[in-house]
Formats: sequence, C-alpha cells, structure tokens
Amino acid sequence: MTEARGPDRLPAGLLSHPEMIAACRRRDFASVFRLLKLAGIYPSLIARACDMTPSRVGEVMSGKRKIEKIDLIERIADGLHIPGRMLGLSDRPWEQAGLVPQPRRRPPGSSVGTRGLNAPIDPELFVNHLRCAMPGHYKSANLLGSRHALDAVTRHVQLLDRLQQDAEGHARDELLAIGARTAEFLGWLNQDLGSFDRALYWSDRAMEWAQEADDDVMAAYVLFRKSTQATAQRNGQKAVSLARAAQRSVGATHRIRALAVQQEAQGHALMGNPRFAQEKFDEAHGVAASPDDSHADDALDLAYCTPTYIEMQRANCLIELGDPHRAVGMFEAELRVLPPIYRNDQGVYLSRLARAYAVSGEPEQAAAAADRALSIAVDTESARAMSELSAAGRALQRWSAVPEVATFTSRLTLMSGGSPLDR
Repeated sequence: MTEARGPDRLPAGLLSHPEMIAACRRRDFASVFRLLKLAGIYPSLIARACDMTPSRVGEVMSGKRKIEKIDLIERIADGLHIPGRMLGLSDRPWEQAGLVPQPRRRPPGSSVGTRGLNAPIDPELFVNHLRCAMPGHYKSANLLGSRHALDAVTRHVQLLDRLQQDAEGHARDELLAIGARTAEFLGWLNQDLGSFDRALYWSDRAMEWAQEADDDVMAAYVLFRKSTQATAQRNGQKAVSLARAAQRSVGATHRIRALAVQQEAQGHALMGNPRFAQEKFDEAHGVAASPDDSHADDALDLAYCTPTYIEMQRANCLIELGDPHRAVGMFEAELRVLPPIYRNDQGVYLSRLARAYAVSGEPEQAAAAADRALSIAVDTESARAMSELSAAGRALQRWSAVPEVATFTSRLTLMSGGSPLDR
C-alpha cells in the first residue's frame, strides 16, 4: 500500500520523471494532478496545499476545467513545491531562499503519548472538549448569528487538522469523527455568511474525514448539506442528485432522510416540477412527524428537523411555483411556532414572507415583515437573509411610492452599504 504523503513532500524522482516534466512544460495540470495521485498525493491534499476545493481539483483531473490564470499557477507551484522553471515561471521565493520543505514526521523516539514541547495538547482531551463545546457553538450561531461562532470553530478545525496528522489508531479515528462534524458546521457558517468557496471547501473536508473515519451517518448528512449548497446556487438538477444520494446512503437516519427528501423537493421546485415537489414535501413532512428513537444521529445538531422546518421550505417553494398567497399563510402559521433560539433563521423566513406578500400584491405587509427581517439580518450578519431581503426589495420596486416601502428600501440600501436591489 502506498504511503500517504503530505502535499509538501513530493516523492523522490517524481519531479525528474519525463511525464511530469512534459506535463509541467505544457501546464497540463490534469496530468500533473493524476501523476501526484499515483504517487500517493490525493486530491484532498492537493486542494489543501493549493488553496483549492477538492471538487475543483477533481474537475481539473477529469478535464472539465483548465487552469490558465497565472496567480493560480503560481499558487500550485508554491503549494506543491514545483520549481518555477518547470512551469515557465521565474524562481519562486522559497527556491531563492534555498528553503527545503520538511516532511511532517514525529521526532525520533517520540510517540502519541509523549507529553513534551511537540505535544501541546492531548488528542483525547481535545476531542472531549470539542464534543462539549459544539452544542454551545450551535446555539450561538442560531441565536446571535454565524459570525459569533466562526472564529472559535475555525480555530478548532485548524487544530484538529494538525493533531490528526500525527495521531494514530483510535486517537486518530476519534479526531477524524469529531473533525467531520466540526468541518461540516464550519461549512454551514461560511455559507450563511456568504462565503461559498469556503463553504464548499469545508464540506469537502468533512466528507473526506467522515469517509476516513468510516462514519456513514456523517457522510449521509454531508451529502444533504451539499444539496443545500446546490439549491442556494439555484442548481436544481444537482440539488436533486445529491439529495437522492443522501437518501441512498447506508448512514441515512430517520431525520437525515426527512431532510434529504425535502431537499429533493426544493430541487424539483427549482426545475419547475410542482407535482414532484409537492409529493416530496408531503413525504418529508410525514417522515419528520413520525417518532424516531434510534438516536443514531444524536451527535449532529438535527433538532431543527421538524414539520415546521419542512413547511417553511415548502412555503418558500410555493412562491417559486406561483402560489404566493398560500405561502403567506404557511409562513405566518409556522413563524408563530418557531422556537426563539432559531433567530438567525427567523430573519431568513421573515425575508421570504416579505417577498411572498410583495408577490401577492400586499406591499404594506411586505414592508413590515421585511423591516423586522432587516433588523435581525443586520444583527446576525446573515448573507442568506440579506440575499432574501434583496429579492423582497426587487419584488417591492413597483410600489416604491408607498411610504412603508420607501422607508424599508432606504434602510436596506443604507444597511447593505450600496444598492442591494441590483444583486
């Protein structure tokens, strides 16, 4: 079995291999990455070294995407320590300084149990600490906004990444398992704050770690989460495909299946298939409403998977499907029973309610809901909510002379620092 190497440790002789030399000369990164993979440097490690997403590396390897921008070529040279001359670049700074990357290895004579300067924290203690800390991060993001949890969770994932590189056996398995959970949450925080590239990157890392840890439940949940990312980017076909993959997964628990089914419904709605969408929403509602005592996914934050959540998503799709009046009634009913802890989501749902009112031809009610949503969105810094508010603002433009609408539009422009209606 080939030894897994870090991206800063190219195998001896690889750079002098005729195929690598020829691929670099042509800047044929599909071949470069494939040769690296054959040498034991896998796409996830290439992505990490070059500040790319694993999915983008995969697209390059399959020929679906080409790398031509000079800044990315330089990043690859630096991340993988390919001499500049091989890629038609000037000598890189690390070449000029005579720096030689050092392999990530434990000092001779040390062990996982060593307590010295090179072992600043015990992996088991850190895993236990993070398990206790994650519920607090979930509550903070729900109530105060993702920004309040982002820095701490980012630092936790970075430390996890360093610890798992040197850990072995059971300790590494435990780090990978909690790492998958934490990286997935970090992906969600970045998505809520509008950083899609980072969201995709951390979701890919979560999937990588879940698979390494043989955590089928986490892998199924990440497939669901990647479906939500596709929906946010309005890619209905991809959303459906990923949602179905989550449902087929052996780790799909009762609640994960409910989430994945409603996500498939959203994808059908984006593609303009109302009958399929409604059938799937009905199925998801039934699954979410039925009792489940398996506790197989208790390590995840799935308390939000309720019939209320399903109906909120259905209501949003009803706007897309041309039934805004029904959407208004559903939003109003479900907002009344939404637990107060989900304040961040409340800003999103109120924004969608505002758009439903606007499309229904009720500008005053739309402005009132939008104004409430804006106060929450500004406080939580949610890019999701601001995007929904921009959509509501565009729907209200025809009523710009209505005083309540004019007041809201002015506030939205001021709070977003520009012209949000053009977004």
